[in-house]
Amino acid sequence: MTKNPQKGLETALLKAPIVPVMVIENLKDAVPLARALVKGGLPVLEITLRTAAALECIKAIVSEVEGAIVGSGTVLDVKQLKASEKAGCVFAVSPGCTDKILKAAKDQKISLLPGSATASEAMKLLEHGYGLQKFFPAEQSGGASYLASLSSPLPQIKFCPTGGITPALAPSYFKLPNVITLGGSWMAPKALVAEGKWEEIERLAREAAALRQR
Repeated sequence: MTKNPQKGLETALLKAPIVPVMVIENLKDAVPLARALVKGGLPVLEITLRTAAALECIKAIVSEVEGAIVGSGTVLDVKQLKASEKAGCVFAVSPGCTDKILKAAKDQKISLLPGSATASEAMKLLEHGYGLQKFFPAEQSGGASYLASLSSPLPQIKFCPTGGITPALAPSYFKLPNVITLGGSWMAPKALVAEGKWEEIERLAREAAALRQR
């Protein structure tokens, strides 16, 4: 029996009005930041593996933040994919994808959200069973108008656009039938995280979550 490489992922992403994409530098910020985002209505969190503290941050959030659905981001190789699963991630996000990652994902419990930016890349991932994909970098690759053009020839694919999306641009993506959720970082700006302004981040999260209903 072939393993579904995205088991449970659609259910998780449907709970995400927007997925906050976070680069967390300090472990002490991880739990209060995640709590603020979850409290603000954004329970699905992507912690990118771009810092030395990332995996420890993931472990802390998984164990201490009730209601958080935690994933890793910027997964570039098999080692990071396996480390993400070991840290307790429900899903892993890659900006693109490689044959090695696709092969390894078949043997891991963690769900993979691989990235595509062209019709050919999207079709290749679909052949491997990936009906859910990250569209990255979204704005730089053509934005909502480009994704709209893919909805007719590739209706089987649902995308999570990420990259360059702002609150002003988000509604244009949510109108598309092939967008399941968005990824963004504006609700957790570095300055507010550094200053520990968790209530302000919670407010920004609430505003971001409301964008899906407009």
